[in-house]
Amino acid sequence: MRALVEHLQPRSPASLMSTDVNAEKPFYRPEDISGLDYAADLNDPGTYPYTRGRLTRPRRDAGSWILRELSGEGSPAQSNRQFRDLIARGALGLDVIGDAPTVGCLDPDHPFARAAVGTQGVSICRLQDFVELYEGIPLDRLTLSHSMPSWFALAGLHLLARDHEVAPSVLRGSVIQTPLYAEDYCYAIHMPVELRMRLTLDSIEFCTREMPRFHSFVEDTYFVSDGGPSAVDEMALGFVEIRKVVRELMERGVAIDSFAPRIAILVNCRMGFFEEIAKIRASRRIFARMMRDEFGAMDPRSWSANITAHTAGSALTAQQPVNNVVRGAVQALALALAGVQAMEISTFDEAYRTPSPQAHMLALRTQQIIGLETDCGKVADPLGGSYYVENLTNQMDRQITERVREIEAAGDAIDLSNRGYFRRLLEEAMIARAAEIQNGTVAKVGVNVCQVPDEDDTMLRDLAETKIEPCLDHIERIREFKRTRDQDRVRGALTALRSCADDRGESLMDPLIAALQADATIGEIAGAMRMAYGMPYDPLSGIPAPF
Repeated sequence: MRALVEHLQPRSPASLMSTDVNAEKPFYRPEDISGLDYAADLNDPGTYPYTRGRLTRPRRDAGSWILRELSGEGSPAQSNRQFRDLIARGALGLDVIGDAPTVGCLDPDHPFARAAVGTQGVSICRLQDFVELYEGIPLDRLTLSHSMPSWFALAGLHLLARDHEVAPSVLRGSVIQTPLYAEDYCYAIHMPVELRMRLTLDSIEFCTREMPRFHSFVEDTYFVSDGGPSAVDEMALGFVEIRKVVRELMERGVAIDSFAPRIAILVNCRMGFFEEIAKIRASRRIFARMMRDEFGAMDPRSWSANITAHTAGSALTAQQPVNNVVRGAVQALALALAGVQAMEISTFDEAYRTPSPQAHMLALRTQQIIGLETDCGKVADPLGGSYYVENLTNQMDRQITERVREIEAAGDAIDLSNRGYFRRLLEEAMIARAAEIQNGTVAKVGVNVCQVPDEDDTMLRDLAETKIEPCLDHIERIREFKRTRDQDRVRGALTALRSCADDRGESLMDPLIAALQADATIGEIAGAMRMAYGMPYDPLSGIPAPF
């Protein structure tokens, strides 16, 4: 009986969540936002400083945001079938994730890639893979987002559009840029930070010229946050990276208003409902102030941050996976109220795999129910003016801004990366987050509270635990492809790319695209560029250089 009573005892609110901006009062009053200036700090939606949103009024469709889901699994042809199913069910965009070898710039036939090919995303390494991936997909009618090396995705899309007689200038979508943090928390491509930054700058400048409607600079704070850092650190690190890239582009002579309107921020959404809403509102205000007042952008589109979101994978659990359905819905509701431009929902099987067909259906239907059956999308910024939300937004603005100053005062971002500054910060956050769950500081239903015996934990588990087998037949196709292609043509293109990489003043995009068109693969292209920076062709020492 005592155990039951203890199990039912409510925890104090302070113990439920570890954040930077906890509610300090049981309720909030006008004096808690007494210094708020409506015109300067809020203003109407669609006007500077865009705290209340980019749009004056929401779109009148299935939701005021783009409905999409993370997709990609197995071979390009298998993923293509997945894309078609998502579009048929109402997806308005695609977010394609590469498998671990693709994200790490390894070909599927690499000796260390075999067990991971196609298991956590689509295996894609050559131009023909792009052809198969997007077979029958209207490139000029959907937004095509990519979680894979940006330069590789852009090169493949550019060549594919030309082959389909679609002008690259009409393509819409995005690529993630991770020059500072890639090796420290995700997307490890085994390249020095100087090369990563160069590829980021070259690809953004290329898109400004060739693909002006494409979001060539998505700042991905999702993966920063999902490793453990607080909402404040998530956005502070994101702004540090944005600011560094913007400065570098401007030093190259690229006009701020030629690329700033296509900057987007992919944020995480965890279970701090009001905190996440305040984070997004504050980030729009910080971005607007930074672009207009610090960097001198003149185009109002440059002041308005395009914020998209993915619900937190780290918030979802392997225990009682059915509970993740509720978590995803709560997070999606927060994003709808915050006014994001696009969202993706992690659902019940996130702790086990990339989304199954059932998870995809549930995620889309969750968004559609919120968009069609509730009145969340009828008015922009419905929580605007709330004493609590405005107070949280002001706290977020102040703390994020202070954290950015603190990090930048520690040194140049490139030097900080080389010194391991960001790695230490992220590692410490991961350790602290794990400790909070283990010691119960953060309540996690099904994990450290409200647990059930394993034999009773059955709902949706059979679907969640469905294993994705490595795509071994695709490995064989790639081996045959490499054996039968024009070897001299490949070697010539890779040699030209390495020569260009040796010249630090040249853009890598044109020779990189030429190499992909000549049937070089992502692993070979990355290896050629690594060698120009004094690194081994294969960072894992599994294969020799082909030239």
